[in-house]
Amino acid sequence: MSIENVIIIGSGPAGLTAAIYSARANLTPFMIEGEEVGGQLTTTTEVENYPGFAHGIMGPELMTVMKAQAARFGTRFLSRNVSKVDFSKRPFKVWVGDTVYESHSIIISTGASAQYLGLPNERRLLGRGVSACATCDGAFFRNLKVCVIGGGDTAMEEANFLTRFASKVWVIHRRDQFRASKIMVERVMKNPKVEVVWNSEVADVIGEKQVTSIKVKNIKNGDVTEMPMDGVFVAIGHKPNTKVFEGQIATNDVGYILTEGKSTYTSVPGVFASGDVQDFIYRQAVTAAGTGCMAAIDCERWLEKNVHA
Repeated sequence: MSIENVIIIGSGPAGLTAAIYSARANLTPFMIEGEEVGGQLTTTTEVENYPGFAHGIMGPELMTVMKAQAARFGTRFLSRNVSKVDFSKRPFKVWVGDTVYESHSIIISTGASAQYLGLPNERRLLGRGVSACATCDGAFFRNLKVCVIGGGDTAMEEANFLTRFASKVWVIHRRDQFRASKIMVERVMKNPKVEVVWNSEVADVIGEKQVTSIKVKNIKNGDVTEMPMDGVFVAIGHKPNTKVFEGQIATNDVGYILTEGKSTYTSVPGVFASGDVQDFIYRQAVTAAGTGCMAAIDCERWLEKNVHA
């Protein structure tokens, strides 16, 4: 089996942008998409903040268009999950089941997964009132009632942001105090549009085609009440999809891949990372696509100097 110039692992906006750029640079990239092709955007309904689509575009459609663009320039695809990697020496090895692929370079774009509560109807109503991104979906809830679940900085930030659109925002937290930073908590507590529901957890999300209410359970006395609600924002954190790379590459304590300065270089020369797998701050489709472009350019220049010289 011949050695690939570049293997791209992951098929969201970062991976597909990396594929478009590296394919146009004649690197003939091989993308191992994963079994959840297209990443988080495939679970989003309408995307209104991606440049170039004046009237918005459905998340799955955006990923289909991006994949077709990458394919047009010669990207090859495999819709399977990577089971193991070996970055200890070049060429790098990537396993899919029992099959091993070798490559001079790697671009990791496996993204991060929002953590959900595991409620009976949560997944069914995802994109229909349930969201894990206020920046992405907040504008859809103008003059509506929404809640934010969580007690950290992300939950505080989402609650404050949502008050720009929603008529009222409830923050539901299972303890009697927030773990968020003091300044973030103060902003939320001073906001007249926010109400905090302490010592409580959401037991279920209700609605047929759209969220209509939530069931809230008081942890101290066990009482369950139903609250009318239009939107539910889950803000209990994201988990980077880096398990398969454990011990192979430097990550922070949560598992996000560390990249050097303003580049996409990782701790292993020849391995690059782009998108939400290394970005825990912005987590937007457009910023992921931007770092995918950066990874392809970094990779092309590295190959020119170290492999094709």
